[in-house]
Amino acid sequence: MEKNNNGLATEADQKNPAKQPVVDCFSDLDFSKLEISVENMFKGGVHFGHHKSRKNPKMNQYVFATKEGINIINLEKTKEKLEEAMDFISKIISENQEVLFIGTKKQAKKIVEAAAKKCGMPYVTERWLGGTFTNFSIISSRTKYLREGLEKQKNGEYGKYTKFEQMKKAEELARLENKMGGIKNMTKLPGAIFIASAIEDSLALDEAVNRNIPVIALTDTNIDPSKVDYPIPANEDAVSSLKLMLSYIVKAVLEGKEKRGEIKNEIKEDKG
Repeated sequence: MEKNNNGLATEADQKNPAKQPVVDCFSDLDFSKLEISVENMFKGGVHFGHHKSRKNPKMNQYVFATKEGINIINLEKTKEKLEEAMDFISKIISENQEVLFIGTKKQAKKIVEAAAKKCGMPYVTERWLGGTFTNFSIISSRTKYLREGLEKQKNGEYGKYTKFEQMKKAEELARLENKMGGIKNMTKLPGAIFIASAIEDSLALDEAVNRNIPVIALTDTNIDPSKVDYPIPANEDAVSSLKLMLSYIVKAVLEGKEKRGEIKNEIKEDKG
C-alpha cells in the first residue's frame, strides 16, 4: 500500500479495498479503551467519500468539502450520529433484544462476521434471503430444522442411515449452514439491524422498513439515508474504515449486555 509523507494510506488506497488485507482485528481489541474520536476516524479514512459526481443530494448535510473531486465527510457529524446509534444499540441490547449484522459486500463480509461473533449477535454475510423478515415464520422453520439437524449430526443420530443417505444429509446441512448459519439461532425478529453497505443490501433494508425494524447503517456519500433510522456518515469501502466503525458497534453491543446484567442483578436484589 502506498503511503503519504505522514505514513498514512493515500486517498486512492483508502478507497481501494483490494489492496488492504482482511484480518480479524477484534480478538485482541480492548473495547473498554476504545474511544470515539475524530482523530481515530481520520486515521482510518472514515472521511473519504465517493467522487462528487456520485454524491446523493440527501448526504449534503454530512459533506464537509470536496477535495480533488472527492467528497470529504464531516467527521464531527459522523461522531455525533455514531454516538446516537451506539446509545440506541446499547439500549435495545439491555432490553434483551438482538441486532442483526448485515454485510454482503465483498470487503465487508469477513469483518461483519467477525464483529457479530465477537459480541454474540446474528449475522448475514452471504446473499440476503428474500422474506427473512416478511416471511419470518418460514425462515424460522428452516433455521429450526438446521439447528436440530446439526444436533443430530453431532450426536451421531444419522448413523442408522446408509453412507449415501448420511452423505446427502451432510450436504443438505452444509448448504443450509452456508445460507443461514449466521441466523440459525435467531428465534425472533431482531430489535434492529446494522447494515455495512446499504446499497448492496437494499433488500434487507426494505424488509426492515416493511416490518418497522429500526435500521442503523453506514452511509457513504452516494447513499440515500432517508430510510435509515440511525445513519452513520462513513466510508464503507475501505477496510480500515469498516474495521473501526464495526469496532464501535461491537462496543455498543457489549455495553448493552453489561447493562442487561446489571438490570438482572437489580431485579434479583429487589426480589431478595
